[in-house]
Amino acid sequence: MKRRTFLQATLMTPVIAGLPVLSNAAVAALSDGWRTFELVTKLEIANPERVSRAWVPLPYALKTDWHMPLGNTWSGNGRVQVVAEPKYGAEILYVEWQENEKAPLLEVVSRFATRDRTVDFSRSNASIPRLPQTEIKLYTEPTELIPTAGLVRETALDITRFAATDIEKARAIYEWIVDNTFRDPKVRGCGRGDIKTMLETRYFGGKCADLNTLFVGLTRSVGIPARDIYGIRIAPSQQGYKSLGLGSPDASKGQHCRAEFFAQGVGWVPVDPADVRKVVLEEPPGNLPIYDPKVVSARRKLFGSWEMNWLAYNTAHDVVLPHTQTKLAYFMYPNGETGGKALDPLDADNFKYLITTREIEI
Repeated sequence: MKRRTFLQATLMTPVIAGLPVLSNAAVAALSDGWRTFELVTKLEIANPERVSRAWVPLPYALKTDWHMPLGNTWSGNGRVQVVAEPKYGAEILYVEWQENEKAPLLEVVSRFATRDRTVDFSRSNASIPRLPQTEIKLYTEPTELIPTAGLVRETALDITRFAATDIEKARAIYEWIVDNTFRDPKVRGCGRGDIKTMLETRYFGGKCADLNTLFVGLTRSVGIPARDIYGIRIAPSQQGYKSLGLGSPDASKGQHCRAEFFAQGVGWVPVDPADVRKVVLEEPPGNLPIYDPKVVSARRKLFGSWEMNWLAYNTAHDVVLPHTQTKLAYFMYPNGETGGKALDPLDADNFKYLITTREIEI
């Protein structure tokens, strides 16, 4: 199927999950700094063989003070199931097409609301509940690509040797990453997040899944809960950064992960050192010095705040996709399989998808 035909195709199966109807009170609540968006993912599998399958990340299932899920719908010519990944709760839309289906198609429509988040470090609040022990364990333990012992811990201890509190330690790690890493445009997609190799080779180039995961691993190694949040950019930046937003409604290559750490009395604190390095490399006219005012401003903002022109998907690592043996370091891209062979989500010739976004009124 030609790409133009795919993009214009009317999918055959009727919608099977409805978007919620919001109450007047809910609509009024959304007006308090909230923006509402619609994200549409259309995909097809070229040259299908035997049984074909696909997996699409759905918006973060939890309601927070910066993210509100508003429901998903889907249509297509396959059998669809929503599956919650068992360890982290990541929501996955799984579709399976009948054997020898010649044109496997799927469309997913997600609605959600976001609003900018900023932490006020001057207002520590003892009433903020402590993180449950189960979450402390989950967000301080190692994963396959994020060890927390050996060289990772040695590096973190050296970075934080003059820091006393968790916030001071996390800031020291953040500043170290901004000073010592760089965005490498040659890295495919968002990178792998293999921080052990980064530290062993002393090659600190990468993209968001490398640089922000490095923050997470170093922070976990000194006992501070931290996590990556995988997602996608959904709108232009309103803070004056061309490099930190979409330039068009096409979000197909807008995937971006961010990071958080937990501080008692403050809660989860948003950070994004990878985007500071993105500003350095890509903000016009490009290759800005670290002391450029735009870099300095981004560096200050991105420890403790996020502009929410971005949709969160999940915090999952080492994800085994349902109904297959495929295991991913993280789940941020649509994935596909045909004839028992996994498809490369970055290979548009064999696994085509289009992700579009728009701001809506409800």
